[in-house]
Amino acid sequence: MKPGIHPPYGPVVFRDRAAGFAFLTRSTAAATATAGGRTIEWEDGNTYPVVDVEISSASHPFYTGTARVLDTAGRVERFERRYGKRPKGTAKGPSDA
Repeated sequence: MKPGIHPPYGPVVFRDRAAGFAFLTRSTAAATATAGGRTIEWEDGNTYPVVDVEISSASHPFYTGTARVLDTAGRVERFERRYGKRPKGTAKGPSDA
């Protein structure tokens, strides 16, 4: 790597306040978090910079199992009821316009 052009890469804690969940990892966001002055004492007794996030795997609906499934078949049927269903073989072409 070319020296002097890359941001510092170090340990940082990402914290999801909504879910009360945090995890320790390494990131270039450590420099930004350190500049903000926010730190947290981790389980190992060391102090690390902390980045608060809006959503994580602990609070995202896809990972928590609370995601809603869209009914695509119902949407198609509703469209056909609203705008009418064309009989097969009567596709609108340039001569129908």
